[in-house]
Amino acid sequence: MRCSLKRCLTAALTAFVLLLLFLLLHRGSWQEQEPLEVEFKDLPLDTALQMLKPEGALNILQDPDNLSAPHNVSYHLLAGSLPPRKKFLAVGLASVRRPRGYYLPATLTSLFKQSTKEELQEMVVVVHLADTDPGWNARVAADITRKFAHRILLGQLLLIHAPQEFYPTLEGLKRNYNDPEERVKFRSKQNVDYAFLLAFAANLSSYYLMIEDDVWSAKSFFTAIQKAVASQEGTTWATLEFSKLGYIGKLYRSSDLPRLARFLLLFYQEMPCDWLLVYFRLLLTQKDVIRFKPSLFQHMGLYSSFQGTVNRLEDDEFEADAMDLPDNPPAALFTSMTVFENYEPLKAYSASGGYFWGKNPEDGSTFCIVFQQPARITRVRVRTGSDERQGDFLRAGVLELGRRRRADGRDCSAYITVGTFEKGLFERRGLEKGAPGPVECVRIRVTKGQSEWLIIQSIDIWTVADS
Repeated sequence: MRCSLKRCLTAALTAFVLLLLFLLLHRGSWQEQEPLEVEFKDLPLDTALQMLKPEGALNILQDPDNLSAPHNVSYHLLAGSLPPRKKFLAVGLASVRRPRGYYLPATLTSLFKQSTKEELQEMVVVVHLADTDPGWNARVAADITRKFAHRILLGQLLLIHAPQEFYPTLEGLKRNYNDPEERVKFRSKQNVDYAFLLAFAANLSSYYLMIEDDVWSAKSFFTAIQKAVASQEGTTWATLEFSKLGYIGKLYRSSDLPRLARFLLLFYQEMPCDWLLVYFRLLLTQKDVIRFKPSLFQHMGLYSSFQGTVNRLEDDEFEADAMDLPDNPPAALFTSMTVFENYEPLKAYSASGGYFWGKNPEDGSTFCIVFQQPARITRVRVRTGSDERQGDFLRAGVLELGRRRRADGRDCSAYITVGTFEKGLFERRGLEKGAPGPVECVRIRVTKGQSEWLIIQSIDIWTVADS
């Protein structure tokens, strides 16, 4: 198929710009190096902008005095172009120069590599290069443009910069929590970095995912997030979480981003960003954490962006192939054990966080999940015990699949045993092969009494559509 003259000229110009970038970056002392060894030379921002985007900066609005409206910022669009339509998901991250370590290319590689072609058609990644050194921003923009030119041309990657003139003061800030002045300045600027990023991304997609610039992504995290959003249809949530760490893997409705951006700006000097995000969730009346397991994102950076200190923080619930979140069909839950305080059975089954805690489980004690509709079960995983109460795990028990729901709807009358608990854990796949048809109940049955109480941390159930 022949291209039109205009399209051919555009393609030729793009190729020429990319070739020019390649030649410029390979001239002199710039060389490919390992991430921890990269050093950036100064390059005027205007020069970089001319190379990366010949039409120059993207001027949104010009009102530096009105920080209560964070969209009144003139952003520099360093690379890429605004998508012609709203996508399902925008992934946003801010990046500044680290005293040690440079993880941004690896993070972007992970995002794109772990997504299918179809997933990428509904996703855009936005990177806010937010360092105070314009030379560093320009060199990183050039480096990322060279390495991810294909993603930029396909409209899957945007690089932006909010100039320092739009930032509030970062000097003489309140020293809450007795933090050192430099720490307060760093975390306050970080809040503003993210506020400007959120404001920019508000109209790009239906949902927005916040990550850091030093994370690995699970395979098909996009589809897992789509599935999680669908599972919350009809509920009023403010934040869905896909990692237990800081502000990694936090999902928002894009319609909430302007409010969240203003919130971060109003309280930018009060506390760290991850703490502010918790308060924002509570203000939007979501009391409980809604966190999906396994985690879809893992922290990989060894060195912190603050003073280059060693940071070995990891999410022990991350799984690289966690593309399939559990289905957990709608169900009612019942137990014969005495429930301690408000640790009711539903907390072990829902994504709202928390766990079930029962007193003195005896031989024959049961914990029963009764589905609203029969389901074909393919896999079940049950975790008992907790880090805080390591002794409160199920020492002896079995998992059963039931049929013929009783008239009171609290149990089934016919069960088959599909496996036993080992050290408080049960996980079994391929259950659809042993069950003759859809089941109506899943039951945990204690087979030996124990003096310790029982914590059921989580119950995950996967299903398949009945053919």
